[in-house]
Amino acid sequence: MRPIKSLTALATLCFATLLSLTLAVPAQAAGPVYVALGDSYSAGNGAGNYDSNSGSCHRSFNAYPYLWKNAHAPSAFADTSCSGAVTTDVTNSQLGPLNSSTTLVSLTIGGNDAGFSDVMTTCVTGSDTDCVNRVNQAESYAQNTLPARLDATYNAIRAKAPNAKVVVLGYPHVYTLGVFCVGLSDTKHRKIDEAADVLDNVIAGRAAAHGFVFGDVRSTFNGHELCSGDDWLHSLVVSPSWESYHPTATGHASGYYPVLNAKS
Repeated sequence: MRPIKSLTALATLCFATLLSLTLAVPAQAAGPVYVALGDSYSAGNGAGNYDSNSGSCHRSFNAYPYLWKNAHAPSAFADTSCSGAVTTDVTNSQLGPLNSSTTLVSLTIGGNDAGFSDVMTTCVTGSDTDCVNRVNQAESYAQNTLPARLDATYNAIRAKAPNAKVVVLGYPHVYTLGVFCVGLSDTKHRKIDEAADVLDNVIAGRAAAHGFVFGDVRSTFNGHELCSGDDWLHSLVVSPSWESYHPTATGHASGYYPVLNAKS
């Protein structure tokens, strides 16, 4: 009987040792869970290589959300961004993939609320005075009405994704100033860039108030705006017209992605 007892003791000892070693090995952390929200600047209008399943949202595989996904291999990824989206579209139709497991959320939103598309149409087709007046209207909206709309959207994101880091990306300047450029006047160029500053400042302020991170892309696009000679944005595009005044694939790879990568 003694050999049997010895074997039993040895087996018990081996099992205990194996168990202690197993418990000592730290569990491998799960990969990030990333959800991209927002408007055409997130979807990638202008970046080409569009996802045919995204329909009129025009989501591009060259857009910054997919570049981040490809570089970081998250354990789960969803992109619900859509061309033309305003704050209420994000709140009402884009938050489905968010939950308590979401670790990263990115978005651009607010430009369409402030009427960016109509601003550009007015400035392209109208006089300097028409452009200035329309930009002034957009700036007034951004300063007085947009903050509450952003608050509602940011609150909804936080409620659905309580543990996520939220990176709110801004909008670039559209034009390099002080250089000769065929097309719009210098007055229009300056006023459009002024509008981008007002919009970005409002968005940055509301993002900070919610504990979100603001990603300023004006610095990465500096020297690559329209009229720079090394443009990372489309000028007026006849077909498809929805690519007009949106970042190119290079704009996403070299303008937006580095900011998201640094802030995430």
